[in-house]
Amino acid sequence: MLRIAIPNKGRLADETRQLFTDAGLEIRSQGERSLSASLGGIFEAIIVRAQDIPEFVADGAADVGITGFDLITESGRCLRAISDLGFGRCRLAVAATEDSGIRSLADIPQGARVATSFSRTASRYFAEASLEVTLVPVSGAAEIAPHLGIADIIVDLVSTGSTLRVNGMREVATILESTARIVVRAEDATPEANSERRSMIDDLVSALESVIRARGQRYLMANVRRDQLSEAKRILPGLNGPTVIDIMNGGQFVAVHAVVPAAGIYRTISELRAIGAEGMLVTRIERLVP
Repeated sequence: MLRIAIPNKGRLADETRQLFTDAGLEIRSQGERSLSASLGGIFEAIIVRAQDIPEFVADGAADVGITGFDLITESGRCLRAISDLGFGRCRLAVAATEDSGIRSLADIPQGARVATSFSRTASRYFAEASLEVTLVPVSGAAEIAPHLGIADIIVDLVSTGSTLRVNGMREVATILESTARIVVRAEDATPEANSERRSMIDDLVSALESVIRARGQRYLMANVRRDQLSEAKRILPGLNGPTVIDIMNGGQFVAVHAVVPAAGIYRTISELRAIGAEGMLVTRIERLVP
């Protein structure tokens, strides 16, 4: 049984739980404070802090982990991110106060003090930029540090940037873009890895990715006249073009099926109606396996 480390709280935890539920792997724990749970009766979940997940995976306490790329990078452990799940999007950024005069990386003076909880990543970034800085470790609320005079700039996670603006700060540079990733030990991602465990990991990744892939897509079915199939193909390119099926006693009509983006479904239906399509049906997709 695979042991999977997942975040215990926050937006990352909520979206991870929803992903497993949508993949048919509902998290069943014995209580809100339980540190372990069953995943659909197939896998075991370890519910821990997102920042601890890289350590759990690297040390072998978990076979697989789901956490942010920023935390994987900061851990410095020998890990391999094998899938980008796309949610939990944010960026690790350098920021300074509006009145500091710092508008770009070039404006940061040598010896600047940097408040951050991402000491390893920040140190490597500034070293590569040939900037000598003094790190000021903080565990949270880095935005207050420049106002208290304990740091000149900060390195912190930014999502919308509203927190920086409220605290009179602006982004100076982006260190990395982060999203939720599926992570394993580096040796488990090699051809020499344990074949049974690797097969189970591949099946898990495939199941989760199929759910992610289906989001934002819809399955559309419509009856289209045969002489309008070229136009239907233009309107419904689908994944590999629309599927065309003969209808029993359909006469001049055939059934056309395709996967289409949900965001444009209104326009798609309007265009199909314009070429005389009938009997249109749009449904949600739970999984999409290419």
